[in-house]
Amino acid sequence: MSSTTTTESPKVQAFIDKEEKYGAHNYHPLPVVLTRGEGIFVWDVEGKKYFDFLSAYSAVNQGHCHPRIIQALKNQAETLTLTSRAFHHNLLGEAEEFMAKLFGFDKVLMMNSGVEAVETAMKLTRKWAYQVKGIPADQATILFASDNFHGRTLSVISASNDPTSRVGFGPFMPNIDRIAYNNLLALESALKANPNIAGFIVEPIQGEAGVVVPDEGYLEGVAALCRKYNVLFVADEIQTGIARTGKMLATQAKPDILILGKALSGGVLPVSAVLADDEIMLTIRPGEHGSTFGGNPLACAVAMEALKVVLDENLAENAEKMGILFRNGLQKIAEKNKLITLVRGKGLLNAIVIDSHEDSHLAWNICIEFRNNGLLAKPTHGNKIRLAPPLVINEGQIQEALAIIEKSLNAFV
Repeated sequence: MSSTTTTESPKVQAFIDKEEKYGAHNYHPLPVVLTRGEGIFVWDVEGKKYFDFLSAYSAVNQGHCHPRIIQALKNQAETLTLTSRAFHHNLLGEAEEFMAKLFGFDKVLMMNSGVEAVETAMKLTRKWAYQVKGIPADQATILFASDNFHGRTLSVISASNDPTSRVGFGPFMPNIDRIAYNNLLALESALKANPNIAGFIVEPIQGEAGVVVPDEGYLEGVAALCRKYNVLFVADEIQTGIARTGKMLATQAKPDILILGKALSGGVLPVSAVLADDEIMLTIRPGEHGSTFGGNPLACAVAMEALKVVLDENLAENAEKMGILFRNGLQKIAEKNKLITLVRGKGLLNAIVIDSHEDSHLAWNICIEFRNNGLLAKPTHGNKIRLAPPLVINEGQIQEALAIIEKSLNAFV
């Protein structure tokens, strides 16, 4: 939370005050009120234009209001939006086939929000453990990496070690353990010690923790150890997937279960998916898991078009190229401005670490200055600022954004 009070215009403040009065106080947004988005830009209620360097936490990889995705939404919305899963509809099989073939899995289970997909993966992992691996009933353990972020449901925060996610929400789900991230020795030690481990759920890059990128070969090592000990490797690519890190997926070692969300719809509506092969997916039988809205016709139409946009516009390649350019630019700024102690990231998922304690307000105040100069970003874990624009950004826009970042940081020197 900021230690400084920013003075907003009466128009902007009126919107913020209404949220404060009638909405739950479960977020602390940057004081900007947006009303329109196009490509890499958003505009506020007073018409000021900003670079969006958060991309709705990587949900709008394809850019705001991509015309092809919006057209798919409109076309389907005028035809059929929801049937529930009580009946078949004409798009579900097509969408499932498209995703299964694109990512190389036998089956797809579509849900809505990202955390629903994580819950689905957890249930699949347990079912497989009992039916295939042969773990005794109610003894399966799911392993997570420390400093993870997979969402906010009770079972998922049971895996968290972040006090802001946990305090006041106990008791927590049993048979969930954590080990150090980016540590293959810790993983093997845990797998050796407990034969009832069913799966290891991990983010290929820890986004909420501040874009923590593991060592080269870590994910391949995870996959190998999981195979060795007959444990499922579950990759949460909700934020890193769909071209964000310069590849369609951040992990090049095929997981047993793949979790997707966010950019799966281009930020148009909640769509998530869990992908696995038959041995895992078919452990769940009719009536054992589902969602009224999961795999609805609108979601299917939008998700297919959103993925086609990524492929047709070569957004993974652009993310790789622009990410290198951007990190190089940030490194040059860091050489001149000692407020930046570290630049890290992959593709267009990047962060700078600010020279302050996690409980300092400095990174927040820097983001206010970014906003004042026409760029939107937000701190995570106090002293880290995530910088993740839509993947349609070009070289000229990268240079403009770097100039704003440098100017803003210089105001604090």
